[in-house]
Amino acid sequence: MFRAVAVAVLILGVGCQDLLDLQTKTALSDATAFATPERIALTVAGVYDAAQSGTYAGGAVRGYPFGAAHVEQGDARGEDVFNTQAFFLITYHATYDGTTANNDWHFQTLFRLINRINVVLAGLDGATPQGAMTQTVIDGYKGEVRFLRALAYHELLKHFCRPYSDNPNAPLGGMPLRTEPITGASSAAAGVEVGRSTVAETYAFVLADLNYAESVLPETRDNVGMKITRAVKAAAIALKTRVYLHMGDWPNVITEGNKIASQSAAPFSYTPAGINLPTDPYAAFSTAGSKSNSESIFSIENSAIDNASVNGGLPTMYSTSAPPTGGRALVAISPLIWNQPWFLATDIRKSDTFVSWDENPAGTTGGKGGLFTKKYTDITTLSDNAPVIRYAEVLLNMAEAIQRQAGLGGAPDARAFAMYDAVRSRSVSDPDTDEITDFATGTDLVHSILNERRIEFLKEGLRWGDIHRLAQDATFNTWGGGIPAKVTSNMTNVRPLYTGDPATNDDIMANPAQRHAAIPYANKEFVWPIPNSETNLNPTLAAQQNPGW
Repeated sequence: MFRAVAVAVLILGVGCQDLLDLQTKTALSDATAFATPERIALTVAGVYDAAQSGTYAGGAVRGYPFGAAHVEQGDARGEDVFNTQAFFLITYHATYDGTTANNDWHFQTLFRLINRINVVLAGLDGATPQGAMTQTVIDGYKGEVRFLRALAYHELLKHFCRPYSDNPNAPLGGMPLRTEPITGASSAAAGVEVGRSTVAETYAFVLADLNYAESVLPETRDNVGMKITRAVKAAAIALKTRVYLHMGDWPNVITEGNKIASQSAAPFSYTPAGINLPTDPYAAFSTAGSKSNSESIFSIENSAIDNASVNGGLPTMYSTSAPPTGGRALVAISPLIWNQPWFLATDIRKSDTFVSWDENPAGTTGGKGGLFTKKYTDITTLSDNAPVIRYAEVLLNMAEAIQRQAGLGGAPDARAFAMYDAVRSRSVSDPDTDEITDFATGTDLVHSILNERRIEFLKEGLRWGDIHRLAQDATFNTWGGGIPAKVTSNMTNVRPLYTGDPATNDDIMANPAQRHAAIPYANKEFVWPIPNSETNLNPTLAAQQNPGW
């Protein structure tokens, strides 16, 4: 996203560690940055750059928060991946504390993004329409950055807060809602005084941003790549289906979803934006697929000149180290999902199109003999886009909400089944496809919808979100509600565990040498601590630290 340009127009993005050094890092003043349509356009592009590649320790770039890290962290907190090396080990084994770098920089880059957005919104409020930059264009820019602010706050909610189901009105359970730009010492002092809201208030803030974004964003964009990497109306709607799902607000999931998936039966599509569910489940992947397809509603752009680097990029972290791929093989697919009875051997998502082995039978190097995704393929230049939300998720969000709204004890809902089946049947062929008569009750169908989510979004970072939102749902948190047990990262050769036999999973769970134990929901580790980099300089949040940390 043209970092050189973005830096040139950078208007200070401040995390609380920056409060001791508030000299502006910009080549342009606040006023100058919004003086012309061209500069305004570059400033808005700079917000996307901050979403893609905020800095890591020492100024390194590792895809925080949304260029890669949201996927890696969201996966590593769950049980459907196997961590092979040290980089994500702390996240994977939940041994973090307030100094953990991955969590620290996740927090910092998210709030720096939020501040950048607040600065841009203030500048846009004072911008005057000029030539082709009409008020409609200005409002559209506001919608884009408010969409990104909503995305950032929801990411914070998933990692640093308890789920909406757990007393959402409890004082200080949410995030500090920062709306004023921090550009100097006085505004920084005021920013420090902003304490934590409730979870319910944070969700309301997210939805207000998304509702505004929906009202002003365009249906689509002329530039093919920008249809996916710049926010459009459907992106705001799709994200609302996810947010309402996390709230357990089934009617609103359905209301929002109906705007872009109004059909009662397949094929499902949203014609104004050219969005649909391709028959090929791999269409949204590979380098070329991630840049142009009809399923990705919003992704973060990576390119050969601006990406998450070899130390953070999805292609390197998630790909086998075996030639000719040559990735770093840090995060494999876990045997625990591979061996599930509902992940069929005939499923296309188990084929060579989607996965490859780490070709090291002894497991002494590379990926410890693991199985790796092929969703991200550009090992050389790391240009695969990072997925945020696809049409398949909208359909599965709706399917779950429709069935829950219809009731769990009765027969499956036909429309809920149709949406679930549209996603699953493109990867599973007769005679292995499902029929609605295969499900005795709505409960059975929702279980299958949740299982399908685990397969369909494997290695896309969504697993932790489902663990988080379902933690207190005794009917559907089949793992017990906390952080699930996993294959321990201490193993040196996992290849023998990929048997396709559910009994192997039972053996893993019974063997302390192969299992990393589950962590109960009540334990402090279920939510990350506010990092020390923040609490050391922010007495307000230091006094509002998550319990136990």
